[in-house]
Amino acid sequence: MRVIFAGTPEFARVALERLLAAGFTVPLVLTQPDRPAGRGMKLQASPVKQCALDHGIPVAQPRSLRLDGKYPEDAAAARDALLAAQADVMVVAAYGLILPQWTLDMPRLGCLNIHASLLPRWRGAAPIHRAIEAGDADTGVTIMQMDAGLDTGDMLLTERLAITADDTTAALHDRLALLGGRMIVEALELAACGGLQPVPQPAEGVTYAHKIEKAESSIDWSLPATVIGQRIRAFDPFPGASTECSGETIKAWSYVIDSIKGNTDARKGLVLSVDDTGVLVACGAGTALRLTTLQRAGGKRLPAADFLRGFDLQPGMVLGAPSA
Repeated sequence: MRVIFAGTPEFARVALERLLAAGFTVPLVLTQPDRPAGRGMKLQASPVKQCALDHGIPVAQPRSLRLDGKYPEDAAAARDALLAAQADVMVVAAYGLILPQWTLDMPRLGCLNIHASLLPRWRGAAPIHRAIEAGDADTGVTIMQMDAGLDTGDMLLTERLAITADDTTAALHDRLALLGGRMIVEALELAACGGLQPVPQPAEGVTYAHKIEKAESSIDWSLPATVIGQRIRAFDPFPGASTECSGETIKAWSYVIDSIKGNTDARKGLVLSVDDTGVLVACGAGTALRLTTLQRAGGKRLPAADFLRGFDLQPGMVLGAPSA
């Protein structure tokens, strides 16, 4: 079976590697244009492009696939490349471009998407982050037959995965990427013998996982400790949950839920105690959070004991408050 692959980040690279290891022929890879990254802001190839080049696979990087859009010449060149590839199916994983109808219609078996949620929950750009942020007990991967809507196509395969109490987006991402890679191989093997059975998505339970914005990173200490903790884990590694202290931005990377022991009137964001085990901060609903891994701007993530040797945090300070 000839498979065109469209994807960009690490999540997609894992799936491409699994397809190649399973023996599928991949005549063409589509991925986003190289982007500036790192301290030198040099152009860097996506993980999927790097993988394709390592395997000697031709790569197309159109800025758009819309023939009537802003970059019609890119779209026309991509269409020519897709036609020349003579693929049976296109696999799409976190590609980042909208696929117009001509793209969906071109392969004999259409376009299959690897989506990191149990659809219809968390359609959209950031399903892993949003599942952790919402405190979901589990998530999973859906292999979906793509249509013109946003993650609205028929479900072909689904598999559930538990979210643990200490899962970060980074950790859960890696497990879901492995699961997605295994499932897309299974889906294509079933497709080859006509064994896939499309199931329409339920009308109930639809939620949207909107793209993570940097502005969301600021910790709201009026929320209960459990909710703040979910956001800390959801925003690891990006954008990182942060708070202000003495005019400096501090990022919080790990925590323990604690209690205020009856001191429910404590000002939200008040530092209640500081020691080598962490920084205990008053939160909403009579709860408290002990921050155990912190980071200064430009610094490294440090255990609380090491962080406190270089940052003078004292009981009575208020996190998140504007500096005087």
